Amino acid sequence: MITVSNIKKSFGKLQVLDDISFEVNKGGIVAILGPNGSGKTTFLKILLGMVIADGGKILYKEKDISKSHEYRKHIGYLPQIARFPDNLKVREVIDMIADVRNEPSNPDDLIKLFGLEPFLDKNLGNLSGGTRQKVNIVLTFMFDTPVIVLDEPTAGLDPVSLIKLKDLINKAKATGKIILITSHIMSLVEELAEEVIFLLEGSIYFKGTIGELKTRTGSEDLEHAIAAILES
Repeated sequence: MITVSNIKKSFGKLQVLDDISFEVNKGGIVAILGPNGSGKTTFLKILLGMVIADGGKILYKEKDISKSHEYRKHIGYLPQIARFPDNLKVREVIDMIADVRNEPSNPDDLIKLFGLEPFLDKNLGNLSGGTRQKVNIVLTFMFDTPVIVLDEPTAGLDPVSLIKLKDLINKAKATGKIILITSHIMSLVEELAEEVIFLLEGSIYFKGTIGELKTRTGSEDLEHAIAAILES
């Protein structure tokens, strides 16, 4: 469903992505990992149409995403840092995103799940980081999109909310959605993801299952496997 071919991106003299190619042809959870500066977020922004690649192309359902913005309706996105005006109320943000996307949405169950009812009429600027992240999760999952992109989704979440987020992700996976996730929490990735794409200095160092990566590095868990790559 998603085909990435020879994607390149530089910012000035800094080569951030260098000839990235891979395919995701079925539903499931794929973790895009790598150290800071490896190009993870830049790649996700190219997929979302927020950054223009210098070369290569990405196909979604065999169509070049650079030729049309319509494909974006099929993607739900939880950014690492979502920025909305602090003076907007939670209810206003949810309504605004629903209006902008102009697609069927179901925020009410998610609002209840994360206990956001008392915050609906509060300004975003008065919320804690964890509560703002819960709002962002509602904005991501309230649409029934076949692709979901999660960039460091656990930021600021308490343990109970983290469990609820993992349940949402697994339910989305069970319906056949493609879920792309970045995270520095390797235990979370090992629990959720079937496949890993590891970026190092703008290139794909490894693509395969977590089990294959552990075997390749002779490691007992994903955290030690990643450490072995970075220390080699």
